[in-house]
Amino acid sequence: MFENPTTIKRKKLLFRAWHRGTREADLLLGRYAEAHLPDMDAEQLDLFAQLMDEQDPDIYDWLTGAKDVPPQFSNIIMQTLKDFYGQTGWQIDHPSDHSADKAAEQK
Repeated sequence: MFENPTTIKRKKLLFRAWHRGTREADLLLGRYAEAHLPDMDAEQLDLFAQLMDEQDPDIYDWLTGAKDVPPQFSNIIMQTLKDFYGQTGWQIDHPSDHSADKAAEQK
């Protein structure tokens, strides 16, 4: 029995989302992919695939607001990623956000 191409693409993207190279990126993208890939249409799957080609630090910086999201990634995928972590209660902090806290603790 053959699987349709969209099902195969979803499985490949889910694997890629969970096997990024850093545990942080695995968790961020893997959890999102599990929740959203089943409902994505072909265009959204293509957009997510393009995002998977980017470097983990860049994606992380875009999600945390440390860097502006480039125009080519300012789309439904990035918005639902940001919304997903806002709704799940996960707070994605950029490490530099804690430098003032650490300085205050040392005093």
